[in-house]
Order: sequence, then C-alpha cells, then structure tokens
Amino acid sequence: MLKKYDFRPGIVREGTSYSEEGGFFNADKVRFRSGRPEKIGGWEKNTLNSFEGTCRSLHSYRDQGQTDYIGVGTHLKYYVKKGDDFNNITPIRKTSTNSITFAATNGSSTVVVTDSSHGAVTGDTVTFAQAVSLGGNVTADVLNQEYTIDKALTANTYEITAKDTSGSTVTANASDTGNGGSGVDGNYEINVGLDNYVKGTGWGVSTWGAGTWGSSSTLSDTNQLRLWSQDNFGDDLISCIRGGGIFYWDESAGVTQRAVAFSDLAGASNPPTDALQIMVSDIDRHIICFGANAIGSSTLDPLFVRWSDQESSIDWTPTSTNTAGGTRLSSGSTIIGALRTRQEILIWTDNGLHSMQYSGAPFIFSFSEIMQGPSMISPNAAINADNKVFFMDRGSFYVYAGTVRTLPCAVQDYIFADINLGQSFKIYGLSNVDHNEIMWFYPSADSMELNRYVIYNYLENTWSIGTTDGDFIRTAWIEANSLDFPVAAGKTDGSNTNYLYNQEVGNDADGSAMTAFIETSDFDLEPDGEHFMFVSKIIPDLKFRGQTGTDNTLNVSVKGVDFPLDTPTTLSTSAIDSTTQQAFIRARTRQAILRFESTGLGYGWRLGSFRLEMRQDGKK
Repeated sequence: MLKKYDFRPGIVREGTSYSEEGGFFNADKVRFRSGRPEKIGGWEKNTLNSFEGTCRSLHSYRDQGQTDYIGVGTHLKYYVKKGDDFNNITPIRKTSTNSITFAATNGSSTVVVTDSSHGAVTGDTVTFAQAVSLGGNVTADVLNQEYTIDKALTANTYEITAKDTSGSTVTANASDTGNGGSGVDGNYEINVGLDNYVKGTGWGVSTWGAGTWGSSSTLSDTNQLRLWSQDNFGDDLISCIRGGGIFYWDESAGVTQRAVAFSDLAGASNPPTDALQIMVSDIDRHIICFGANAIGSSTLDPLFVRWSDQESSIDWTPTSTNTAGGTRLSSGSTIIGALRTRQEILIWTDNGLHSMQYSGAPFIFSFSEIMQGPSMISPNAAINADNKVFFMDRGSFYVYAGTVRTLPCAVQDYIFADINLGQSFKIYGLSNVDHNEIMWFYPSADSMELNRYVIYNYLENTWSIGTTDGDFIRTAWIEANSLDFPVAAGKTDGSNTNYLYNQEVGNDADGSAMTAFIETSDFDLEPDGEHFMFVSKIIPDLKFRGQTGTDNTLNVSVKGVDFPLDTPTTLSTSAIDSTTQQAFIRARTRQAILRFESTGLGYGWRLGSFRLEMRQDGKK
C-alpha cells in the first residue's frame, strides 16, 4: 500500500526518536518555512580582504554622506571597514620616544628589544620609527615597521622576529652589533585579549611564555576573553573593551586616524576610563556606560551605570545645567549585558533583569527591576525581534514583551545537556528578519568555539538545529539594515586570518558545496510496530531552486532499527532529482527513519509530502 507522510514541522528532541514519532528529530543547514523544511541560504565573502583575530562584535551604520561603515572588534585589533578595506584604528596605548634599543645575535632572526616599563604582553603590536641599521642584515627598513611581539620577557624586554618589508624572515649576521641608535620611537597598540575565556587566576592564565615559569597570573582587561561593544554617535564610532577602556573614533579625521580614549578627547570632563559595555540611547542621545568607574574612582564598579550630557561625548560631570549622571543598580553583583529597545533599555545582571527609561529632569533616567532569577548566558545573547526581546540563559530560553515568560523549546535538553558553559560568554544571538528567525551560535561540551546553532522561527513557533563545520563558524552577525545582506564574521580554524561573509546569498558555502540534511523520527506500521515493514518504493514531492550545478539531487535514505535502543542502519539510498517520479528501494525493518540529504553544488530544495509503498512483513 501507499502511505502519505506529512511530518510535523520543526525539530523535536525532548524525548527519544521513537517517542517523537510523526516529527523530525535531527537536521543540519535546514530551516522550516510555512511548515516545510528547506535548505538554508548560502554565503559568500563580503570582500576578499581579511582581518586579524576573532571578531565577536560588529556594528554597521551609514553616515550623513551615505558612506557605509562596519566596526569590527577582534581579540587582536579594532577595525573600521570602509568599502572593501579593513582600516586598523586600534587605539595606541603607549608611545615611547628615544628610549628603545635592539640586540641581535649572529645567525638568529630573534631580536631582543629593550624598552623600560613597556607594558606589552605576548601578541601585542608595536610599530618602530627612527631606527638605524644594526650594521648587517638587520637594516633600518627591517626595523622601522610594524611587529607582533613574540614573547614578553620582562617588564623591560621582549622579543620580535626580524623581517623584511615583504614579511620574509631576516637572519642577523656578524655585523649586526648595533642597537638601532639613540632616537628610536615606538607606538604600542592596546594589549591584545584572549580568544578563549579563562576564569580566575593561577598557572595557565594569560598567553604561553608570559611571565616566569611557575608564577601565577591575574586576569585583567589585558588577558580576558576580548569582547567589544560599539555604537555610532552620529557619524563617529564609540567602542569599549569589556572590563577595559572606552574609545572614540572621529570619522571626519579619516580612516588613518586611530581611535582614542575618551579621557584624551579635547575638553573631556570626568569620562569613565573603564566599562563593561557602551551604548548610545536612541532618542535622547546620551552615551551610556554599563559597569563603569564612578567619578573620582579608578576602580570599575560592575553595577554602576553612567551617562554623558545629552549630545555630548566629553561632558560626564553632573551639574544643575546638564543631564550627565549615574546610578548603581539595586541587585546583582555584575552587569552581564544591555540591549536597546524601542521604549527602554534592558539591563541584565547576574541575577535578574532591569529596565532603564528616559524620564527627563531632574533624574534623567529611571530604573526598575523587572524580575529576579533568569539572566543572560552571555553579553550578546539577547535579540530584538517581532517587537519582543528573546534571550538565552544558562538553562532555558525567555521572551520579554512587558513581562518575562519562559519560551517553550523543543530542543532544550539537546542544547543545554551538551554545552560548554566555560566558554558561554562567546555565545552570540542574532535576528534573521527576512526569515522570521532568531539564531544562537553556541559551543558544545567538547568544543572551545561556537560549533553549533539553534534556530527559532517566532512566527511559526518551530525550532531547528545544526553545526558550524567548515567555514560556517560565525562569531558575530549584523542584520542587513543599510547593507544588501546580513553580514557575519567568520573564523578559520587555526588561523588569525578571518573574513566577513554575506549571508543568505545563493545556495552554496562560499563557492563550495554545502551539505544539508534532515531526518525524521522513528516510525512504524500500525498498530504499535507489532509487525515488520518492507518498504519498496518512494514517491517524492519536493521543489528545487537554483539548479546551477550539475548534481542537482536529493539523496533519500531509509534507516532502520528493530528496537528503539538499536543504532540505526542505512538500508537503502536513492538519488532523486526534479524529474524523478518514483524511486525503488528495498528496506525491511520494524522502525524506519527517513533521511533527506544534499551534497551538491548550486541548488537548494524544499520538501513536500512523501509517499512510501510498504507492506507488512511478518513478526520477529
């Protein structure tokens, strides 16, 4: 007999595969739209130019002259992208003048640099100028360029690897006995951050080779997981290192101009020096720092909220004639993150949620505690969508629309039973507006990076899951807004060379084939699987899109188990294309699973209702 199968939309994994009969149980690179599963959209590089480091923050805006900018914050650098170019505007931490010397060793490419109280850590960037030749291969051109510090030896010395202007290693000879002269200058970028979260103090904290053997290290803004927050203040960019400095980039000065600390702005009056997050309020136009040092203190208070005078980046001193101010939240021990909405700013602490609303003089902003309990798993785990705010905690999903309620999740146990909470601050939430979706990228228990994702379709109330294998690792994401497509930051395993990608473009993975599949839950013959089934034919119902490749097929496999705890075995596979009317298969089993998978280039697909020809095939 022929039997039609219309499986319930969405991935459901709260029970076993057999208990969820009639639905879908597993998927990768598949979303649900109008109740039907389909392959997700593809991606391609936004530009062939790359940037250094892992990016965990993106911000796009268009200035008054209609120029598009993207702020890119990585654990090594801070860039502003204009056109196809990533312009390094990383702030300069220290400038040394006439105080640097070099020492080379014959036959070695390692150069020891001496600079008293340099403050650098391994991986930092320094640019030298005004050096003269050491006398041999290590010439002035070799020295007077940008270097990455290979190893911080002491408070006064560090090592670099000599290179020529093309980047090739240079080996010193016996004539390299000089010290570079007495007029060497050096510009040090702010200290690099960590690419992985490390908690606490002790052996193994910070980078390999930093400090003396056996000595402990203390986490600070220089060796924490590097998380940036950023926003535009008119045409200019403001940025903040979580737990570190706050910076300002003046667009009118051009992309060759570095961002500077707020305290270095002309006329600055008591700006915060450190914060956890920075933001510009929407209508009233205040710059707000969440978790900041109070006036007169150099110590960051993780619950203190400060704001500038209205429309000012420099005036942070509260007076009777301005709107600058600050307040300390009433509960919690630290601010996790904040999110701007249409009517208020939401602030998550480690034990609850607060609301911040503009009220005008005399208090400027009013604060109220919305709830205690659920928080946010990472500073980037909350998303605006559908006039609501969705956020992920350490064990559940929530939605806020005036009040907070738990968001029922059909894959909750699958996610939270296998998640690396030690790297949870990397988790990134995003909105994919054109598909009515919210996504969270998260690390599984055995991964240090964001190797999985979960999708929630808020209009259809369906969930899907997947992995970020290959070049689909995404560490930050921005919606299209003024751009043509959503743009995401990718990460290449084992490399600090990374790219931005346009998402939802075509059907492929940056020119390569994308593997996508979906599997049903177990199903059997009525009643209750008493009899084995023999499947002999499948009549497909699907739609292909694109079809620019040569292998436009969907592989349909029948898997089988005799008992629920057995490991499924693939019994038969058929390749189906747009002309296939029926596919003949041979599969005998008590419980069957259907798997639909594509591995070809240049096409997408969408499933309809499949029919199977099957018959009873005895007992066992």
